[in-house]
Amino acid sequence: MPKLAEDYNYSEYGSSYTCNPKSQTTAKLYYYRKIEKQKYALNPKRKRKKMLHFLFSCAIVLVVLMVFMPYAYDKITTSVFAPNKYKNIQTDLYQIAFPTTNYLSNNWFLGNRTFNYASETTDAQMRKIKEGVNMPSLKAELLSLMENYPTIKPAIYVWDYESQNYVDINASKIYPVASIIKIPVLIDLFKSIENKSVSLNEKIPLTEYYRSEGSGNLQFMAGNSLWTVDNLARIMITNSDNSATNMLMSKIGAMTEVNQSIRDWGLKNTEIQTWLPDMKGTNHSTAREIAQMLYNIDTNDEFLSDKSRNKIYDYMSHVHNDRLIQAGLRAGSTFYHKTGDIGTMLGDAGIVVTPNGGRYIVVILATRPHNSVLGKEFIVKASQIIYNYMTR
Repeated sequence: MPKLAEDYNYSEYGSSYTCNPKSQTTAKLYYYRKIEKQKYALNPKRKRKKMLHFLFSCAIVLVVLMVFMPYAYDKITTSVFAPNKYKNIQTDLYQIAFPTTNYLSNNWFLGNRTFNYASETTDAQMRKIKEGVNMPSLKAELLSLMENYPTIKPAIYVWDYESQNYVDINASKIYPVASIIKIPVLIDLFKSIENKSVSLNEKIPLTEYYRSEGSGNLQFMAGNSLWTVDNLARIMITNSDNSATNMLMSKIGAMTEVNQSIRDWGLKNTEIQTWLPDMKGTNHSTAREIAQMLYNIDTNDEFLSDKSRNKIYDYMSHVHNDRLIQAGLRAGSTFYHKTGDIGTMLGDAGIVVTPNGGRYIVVILATRPHNSVLGKEFIVKASQIIYNYMTR
């Protein structure tokens, strides 16, 4: 039992009952406070609370160490105690802070993705678009149109073959791309055909594993019915068939292989994260990278053969959805393209060939309120503005 204030001998501390009354009062107050502190320290609730605080702090420190230590050891400790003899190689602090920037999500483990290193783009298979100068008057017209559609948030890229001039509005911003992601799947399919790992005449059975809802009619076909790669590629583009897309992706190596190919091409912001349909918009790209894919399909003989290119043109010139960019073109124009629609996002991307032989690439991606008709209206009007400018 702790002593009460009355039990103490105040004379031990320079005070006694015979001294100045004020000194006695001060001594009593001092010891009352001391006893209260002792009682407070012995309070079991207080002890438990302090212990919880301590354990919580330890847990935070442990988590930080578990996350940071592998990178700290690899990037910092080894640099200090085993310095690189190449002095011009510097530590990239951004990559330490965001270590997955240049990584690919290739596998799943316990519900999480594991990462393989993405190849650098110094030997990229795709060529970059040769850009001239921006087209300020066209850009001003498109920006003015955007002011009339405040709920529509677009990314636009336009590139003219003759002048190499371009328009860039949010073109490097990452957007969900819906079924436009089928363009890199199609490219990788034909790269696989060219290296003879896949044949156009090869047949694939439709199993329940591949049957997918959303766009396309293959989902309603008989189980185990056989479909050639050529048929699947055609309906993947013309009908935007999700089941066909999944069957083709699986044939060429699933998302892993397509994503690795995309990095080998030199594209950093295009990635397939979900089998079709991708209603949450996790498959993404940028308007600029989609334009770069179209540019290489059309102009890079080292990337695709004429035979592959002509087959791709055949598919992309027969897309059933002609209600977006194509609706803003005049009669006699040819449009090789692919559309995308997941409710909150609407887009179209392709190569326009005008009746007088002019050619330009146009990509329009737009986020919108779910299924808002204003998204379609904006894309059609933007297409009209672009076409009129390009054919003046």
